[in-house]
Amino acid sequence: MRLLLIIYAMLLLSAATVEAETIKLSLKDAITQALENNNQIKAAHFSSHAAQQGIATAGSRYFPAISFEEALVATNSPSSAFIMKLDESRFNSADFANPDSVNHPSTRHDFKTAVTIQQPLFVPSLSPLKEIAVKDAYKSGLELEAVRQSVAFQVFYAYLEVQKGDAQLKAAESAVAEARENMRLATVRTVTGVGLRSDELRSRTHLSSVEQQHITANNNLTLARMKLALLIGHPDDTPYDISGVSELIAVPVLSDQLLSEALLNRVEIKQSHTELEKTGAVLALANSEYLPTVGAFASYQLNAKDSPFSSDNDAWTAGVSLKWSIFDGFRRNSERTRALSGQSAAQEILASTTKEVKYQLRESYLRRSEADKRLEVVRHSVADAEETVRLLSKRYENSLATMVELLDAQTALNQARSNLIESEAALALAGGRVYFMTGTFVKEMLK
Repeated sequence: MRLLLIIYAMLLLSAATVEAETIKLSLKDAITQALENNNQIKAAHFSSHAAQQGIATAGSRYFPAISFEEALVATNSPSSAFIMKLDESRFNSADFANPDSVNHPSTRHDFKTAVTIQQPLFVPSLSPLKEIAVKDAYKSGLELEAVRQSVAFQVFYAYLEVQKGDAQLKAAESAVAEARENMRLATVRTVTGVGLRSDELRSRTHLSSVEQQHITANNNLTLARMKLALLIGHPDDTPYDISGVSELIAVPVLSDQLLSEALLNRVEIKQSHTELEKTGAVLALANSEYLPTVGAFASYQLNAKDSPFSSDNDAWTAGVSLKWSIFDGFRRNSERTRALSGQSAAQEILASTTKEVKYQLRESYLRRSEADKRLEVVRHSVADAEETVRLLSKRYENSLATMVELLDAQTALNQARSNLIESEAALALAGGRVYFMTGTFVKEMLK
């Protein structure tokens, strides 16, 4: 007996521990955790950081390039051997006494140690290249924001699916209970001799059907909870309870001002604007190919015959160079034409995106209005279906209605309840989609 009490106490403690570990998850908490833990958002963060480094890479071209070289060269080429001896300061009058040794030298080697500096002074392509890198980095940041908005909306949708799945499961449980009551009535009537065996069989078949629907509803809820946990970065078996979302998410009145703000907030518009600005930099880059480049250079070198990093002689070189491409087979002209075509394409894409955003915003308001009206109609249909089932149940008990009529009414009630749950979730989703189409979903949901 004492052992049983200990086991019972341990079970209670275990249950209390499990209950204590259940997370209370509001919609705001779910979105916040997804913004911190979601893998897609983390990947977008890394991509944005990588694009930022492109700016530093482009800017580094303005700085001098310094290189160090240590080379060992061996040759029996007359000119190279001559230069090696000259660099090492090893020429003397005896070298010219025998022309054959100059024309046919023995193998020589040279250790060359050199430090070289190259500094661009005027390179027209550097500024457009940096501007392109800046625009690419900004676009990557916009892509991060787009992913944040998208993931947050996915969390909102998944959260509604959990809420809807829970309501569908409860409705399925009610349907099973009512089907069992109908079967009980049919069985009692059959036993007392006032009912038909066929009514009992029909009620049993109906019970089997709603029990299958209950199984599906339970699985749908389980999958919806797993999907939400996946989006917010939790293990799919994490126990949590949701607080639910109000079906009526208040949205501002559609106006010209709201439309203008949406055009400013939507990431797609910003991306199109940035792409258009980038094409201007691409065109400037193509035009820069027509200009010369100017750079300074300097080097200091040591030459030695016997060992590296040593010096038989040293020398330095410095200068300024100008390079101007006169003709390149019309390549620059083709690049410029391509840049102009890309700019025109970007302008058309911006115009198309602007029209699409306006359409999407207006559509979201129409769909929300539709969902609101549908919900009102469905609520009336549920009330009517419930009253029909109540009346037919009494009529069936008094042999004034058939089991077929009662089961048809019960099926209609089950469908009406399912439609009500779907309509409530659709209205909440439509409200959230309005904010998603204005580009302010995360901001509004985290208030």
